[in-house]
Amino acid sequence: MKRGFSILAVVTALLLSFGLYEALIGAPTERTMGDLQRIFYYHVPSAWTAFLLFLINFVASIQYLVRPTEFADRLAKWGAVLVGLAACVAGVAIRPFPFGIRGSAVATSGVAITAIYFLIRKYFSVQATDILALVAAEVGVVFCTVVLVTGPIWARPAWGIWWDSHDIRLNSTLVLWLIYVSYLVMRRFSTSGKTASLAAALAIFGALDVPLVFFSIWFFRTQHPSPVIAMGGYLDPRMAHVLLINWAAFLCLAWLVCWTRYRLEVVQREVEEAQSLESLLEGSR
Repeated sequence: MKRGFSILAVVTALLLSFGLYEALIGAPTERTMGDLQRIFYYHVPSAWTAFLLFLINFVASIQYLVRPTEFADRLAKWGAVLVGLAACVAGVAIRPFPFGIRGSAVATSGVAITAIYFLIRKYFSVQATDILALVAAEVGVVFCTVVLVTGPIWARPAWGIWWDSHDIRLNSTLVLWLIYVSYLVMRRFSTSGKTASLAAALAIFGALDVPLVFFSIWFFRTQHPSPVIAMGGYLDPRMAHVLLINWAAFLCLAWLVCWTRYRLEVVQREVEEAQSLESLLEGSR
């Protein structure tokens, strides 16, 4: 375990260093925005990483709610399977997809969601899913904060304003951040015995905002730049290479932080249970 953690830490440090070099020096300069565009290599991977962590929080929250009940658990498992199958069928049968979305991307996303569901179910107990949901939300909020900070930094010189109050991509991202901050506040300060269940329900509700954030620039008029990977967009292969390197670095960083935070939360709960048990034993004497 310690060796694996050390290896991951070294890989993360190397990827972050190499990604920084590529973003600032290696990547070609964009013709229109110049060096301002280089923030793209941190803004976009941060958003993708936050979305993935919120997806994990969503799946873990569902499992925490349904697994204690056999029927609900079975229903959720079949639902996860149907999501993967429907995505694969849609990826093959629907041609072309609107807005330049690739069928392979739809199929891969569906299979990934199904795989995440069953991986969590296999390796995490019911109580562990609650810890996983909490950790994923905490780290996801950090990456979402990076998105909300780097976006206005880019927007000020590009648009002349820090924030467009009428832009649905910006506002829906802020709402997403506020929902998950509310989730964390509830987990931190609520003393109710139903806190975990209520928080799981809030997480499921919050996850519904993720598709709105992602697809908002495709379905609504917005100042936010159009997609460069779909919707007829184009990204220089060298830029795409740097983008993926930084996303890999951010994924490793998220994994490292989640691993550390998960272990700390497990130890903290074990200590709290031991203290509660000790208090009960002392009270019975």
